[in-house]
Amino acid sequence: MRDFWKSAGMHLLRVGPEGWLEVTPPFLLAYFTRPEIHPIETSCAAECKLHEALMADPLRPVAEEELQRIADPDAADNYRMVLALREVLCGAGTIEGAYLKLMRANTAVLAPVFVDQMVHLIVRNILKHVHDPLRLRAGELFFREQTVSTEGGRLMLADAEIVEMHALTGRQTGLGQLLAGTGTPMKTVSLDVLEEDNADIYWARSDRFDTVIDFRFEQPAPDAFARVVEAWLAHLLRIEVHVEPRPNVQDLDWRWHIGLDREATHILNGLYEGRTPSLDDLGRIVGLFRMRLGDERLVVEHVRGKPIYLGLAMTPDKRVKMKPQNVLTNLPLRPDIADVVR
Repeated sequence: MRDFWKSAGMHLLRVGPEGWLEVTPPFLLAYFTRPEIHPIETSCAAECKLHEALMADPLRPVAEEELQRIADPDAADNYRMVLALREVLCGAGTIEGAYLKLMRANTAVLAPVFVDQMVHLIVRNILKHVHDPLRLRAGELFFREQTVSTEGGRLMLADAEIVEMHALTGRQTGLGQLLAGTGTPMKTVSLDVLEEDNADIYWARSDRFDTVIDFRFEQPAPDAFARVVEAWLAHLLRIEVHVEPRPNVQDLDWRWHIGLDREATHILNGLYEGRTPSLDDLGRIVGLFRMRLGDERLVVEHVRGKPIYLGLAMTPDKRVKMKPQNVLTNLPLRPDIADVVR
């Protein structure tokens, strides 16, 4: 197998007997070596002493009094955030367990960047035996915000951070130029479109997040994304599902849907309630999917035998920010089943 997403840090974790990622001291140590935590020339003695102690023992308890002795309040707050992450991870023992606990609690215990990093690791673990670069690229939607271009009638998704980096550095080539309205042909930009005939370019560039996918219905990318959703539920909840892309929802007996982001939730709720969506809302739908559970006995009677529709949409400024927890927490599972699945 070729390696990918080395930046996720999976090499610092152990894969437990159930296939989940067990938290280790080297993984925690990596957070204390980050620039936000590592002391600088102007750091006070208390900060340097604490950092040295945590580098020697990343599991060392830290009292609030120690943090209050740090002269720079921003530095102290950075420590508080990382220590909160450590507490969540060590309390659960695994990345997957910590993520599920956080999502079910539905409280903002950690900074969003830490949650995205956890999803990055989980999806890396889920896809570790996958050979299809398109599926790996589709998996990036779970933890990296995307920018959408509809130039030329296509539906291109590019990493938002990378596009912004192009804009900030003043580069006048690549997808950033296309999004600025120049009409540069997509095939010639430096952010290459990942397709079946050039998919091997992904392996050397996976941590650069600089490839683009066409997310139109009947293109390979939506189907690849559907496979990742299936694997996500199988890994975290041990539930078998089948997901397929759909061009639209034509169902007179629509029973359940899940928006995979804030925008899609709003649009699908309106459709479900019989409201006529605006053309602008309809134009912001990026992908629609139909999901069925392998064992229909797991769902509430009202939904049994009926499909569950999934939607992905972009914001008015053409961003897609998926909330992968939605597909976990909004499944219409029977109450007794929901209490026992992970």
